[in-house]
Amino acid sequence: MKLPRVYAITDRRLTGLSHAEQVRRLAGGGIRLIQLREKEASPQDFYLQAREAMLIARELGVTLLINDRADIALAVGADGVHLGQDDLPPEKARMLLGPDRLIGFSTHSLEQVLKADTLPVDYIAIGPVFPTRTKEKPDPVVGIEAVRAVRAWTRKPLVAIGGITLETAPQVIAAGADAVAVIADLVGAPDITARARQYVEVLSAL
Repeated sequence: MKLPRVYAITDRRLTGLSHAEQVRRLAGGGIRLIQLREKEASPQDFYLQAREAMLIARELGVTLLINDRADIALAVGADGVHLGQDDLPPEKARMLLGPDRLIGFSTHSLEQVLKADTLPVDYIAIGPVFPTRTKEKPDPVVGIEAVRAVRAWTRKPLVAIGGITLETAPQVIAAGADAVAVIADLVGAPDITARARQYVEVLSAL
């Protein structure tokens, strides 16, 4: 699996926009891998929002993943799911979703990475690389050196996440990440499409 350099994550609380509208604006800037992240809506509401976002994703050729909820990913026909340490175990999600959907898995330490490397996941996320403002109780910052260390221990595609900006993203890629996952510096921008285009232009050259 080859990840695009830029991996966008939606946030309704930050933007005030629907997930579908965020997908449309991000895709307008050239981003082709997007995760729907929803921490406040009910499962039914998230399902309805995800279904709407999927229509936009299919129209615009975007790969769409659902955060945490393998059941919603399956129900709306998403391309996969991104799981955290406390979510459905990846092997169970694989049983539910089958062999062709993407499964990503969050890690916050080398120990967790080593375990994730043995699981049926398509990519591993490591973070937070920098302090982040999109989580109420973030895990301890791991820093760029952790990205470099993790790269030496796994051959799976590696996504770095947490407090990454357009200015720091090239350093993170240089440390070994295949992609950077960005929330606040991307969907929190006044013009999401223009900001997305900046990310794609800068990181595509690396």
